[in-house]
Amino acid sequence: MKGVVKYKRGDGFTELRDVEVRKPNANEVLIEVHSAGICGSDLHIHHDHINIPMKPPVVIGHEFSGTIIECGSEIKSVKVGDRVTVEPGFWTCGQCNYCRSGFNNLCDQRQILGYWHNGAFAKYCTVPEHGLHKLPPNVDFMSGALTEPLACCVHGVIEQTKISAGDFVAITGPGTIGLLSLQLAKAEGGIVAVCGTSADNNRLKRAQELGATLTIDVEKDDAAELIKEHTDGYGADVFLECSGAAPAAQLGLEVVRKRGKYTQMGLFGNPIKIDFERIAFKELQVTGFIAQKRTAWERALKLMAHGMVSTKALITHEMPISEWEQAFNLFENREGLKLILHPE
Repeated sequence: MKGVVKYKRGDGFTELRDVEVRKPNANEVLIEVHSAGICGSDLHIHHDHINIPMKPPVVIGHEFSGTIIECGSEIKSVKVGDRVTVEPGFWTCGQCNYCRSGFNNLCDQRQILGYWHNGAFAKYCTVPEHGLHKLPPNVDFMSGALTEPLACCVHGVIEQTKISAGDFVAITGPGTIGLLSLQLAKAEGGIVAVCGTSADNNRLKRAQELGATLTIDVEKDDAAELIKEHTDGYGADVFLECSGAAPAAQLGLEVVRKRGKYTQMGLFGNPIKIDFERIAFKELQVTGFIAQKRTAWERALKLMAHGMVSTKALITHEMPISEWEQAFNLFENREGLKLILHPE
């Protein structure tokens, strides 16, 4: 089969290659991939600037859905023909305090699909049983392929931040993570403002369509003043930084109210300068998140099944894996929002 392979370390060194289909072990299944989403971290793998262990040569891709076509001898929870999506945490130690307390996303030895083990930018993908989730009957393959980023946002927005009904929530970065976080904040009863740059014009329009009360172009308007006008001068109760841009983090510390909550959702890729004293002066609750827990996957699937969150609303392009390079360029140039690759 053909797969998009990061074949050695360094910037680039990614190409479409012939890859062997691996037979599943006793506790694994073989999945025929239907849809696979391109994540920002896939670009980071391509350019080799991400602080997550990688083991090339490896097939990239960790957001996907498909159909089980073969089961190992010990598989009990699923069967051939089941429609599934998959947690990318391929292996964790199971013995550290994080694993034992349900936070296997924090395991120091975690090995991830698409980084360490062959991922989903190919026709077939072999995965362990423990990461499987059946798709609800009314969740199609393309929606289901984006369960992973939604589960990340569930972990960050609901499990880590804990938004309450009536909270004014400000979000920077109207990309996939920002727009999923918008929908989750709305589902929790939040009143949401989404901030972006002039280059995000189409994405801000999508934010309006998805229920944002306020959208702000930070290059044209004073975001801090607009948010104060909507909050009786106090500022946002919750700030979700989803862009991974240093100016957005600084804006967050400015617009969040005293004793408010700040959650870092986006990754910067390198150290940034920030006015850290504001955290003390404002008595802020500051947190972050990485990846997702199984509880977040279960909640994400329920939210999609009941129509409370739409992942499909974020998809702008569908392309065959043979056009992976064009798809990566579209993503990098911000000409698309969420791009889906289909195996050929």
